[in-house]
Amino acid sequence: MAYSYKCSISFGLVYIPVTLHAAVKTQDIGFHLLDKKTMRRIKYKKTCEGCEDREIRPEDIVKGYEYDDGKYVVFSEEDFENLKSKTDKNITIELFTDISEIDPIYFDRPYYVNPAGAENAYALLLRAMEEENRAGVAKAVLGNRETLLVLRAHRGQMLVNTLFFADEVQKNPAKEVKGTYSDAELSLARSVLNGMSGTFRAENYRNEYSERVKEAIGRKIAGKEIVRAKEGAANPAVNLMEALQASLKGLQKPAKKAVRKGVSAKKEKRA
Repeated sequence: MAYSYKCSISFGLVYIPVTLHAAVKTQDIGFHLLDKKTMRRIKYKKTCEGCEDREIRPEDIVKGYEYDDGKYVVFSEEDFENLKSKTDKNITIELFTDISEIDPIYFDRPYYVNPAGAENAYALLLRAMEEENRAGVAKAVLGNRETLLVLRAHRGQMLVNTLFFADEVQKNPAKEVKGTYSDAELSLARSVLNGMSGTFRAENYRNEYSERVKEAIGRKIAGKEIVRAKEGAANPAVNLMEALQASLKGLQKPAKKAVRKGVSAKKEKRA
């Protein structure tokens, strides 16, 4: 899907023209491929079979489907557009459901939904989805691909997520895991989970590896070597029970020490 896409949302007989805007962007650091000897950038030349190394210009490239060995039918962008009906170009909501009913494995990319008219209908749909805690499942042809979508309310805004179709989600190749553990181990594991529980806040997490790469780029520019990242010493437990007990112990606060410090502090004040 493009970064910005014009379409419309319809539910029942209500029609809302909207634009979709990408809600996320990658923060990848770009590296170029260079020739080791000349330190010049590598270029990729498009050619074809039997072209005798002749470079093919972008305007001379077409899309073809191979229906037989070496035989193709060519599709132009106009052909793809002609295949779309008015319904295909619209985000037509087919049902409303609880967002928790959709397994996160189906989620692909999020987009902000902004009205391009019919603001009252847009605000009404947003408010209704918020109050009923419902998300709209829809389909639309975006670009040259039919896409499954879910519209949802998020902190007073409307978002649409592209979803994978069921046949696009692969089965886990690993066999079903059936481990053995005691009731005591399960109780300890639950205690560790509860001790580590909290509210997820995305702003509390940083891409630390990317920060180290940026720092390393600065060191390279300054002619310095990259320093190996410091790692904590491995402390493998002998068995599962010991690992759980050590994990739980590490989560416990040293309450007694705090009390003693408080007592000694009071004594110092009295003195």
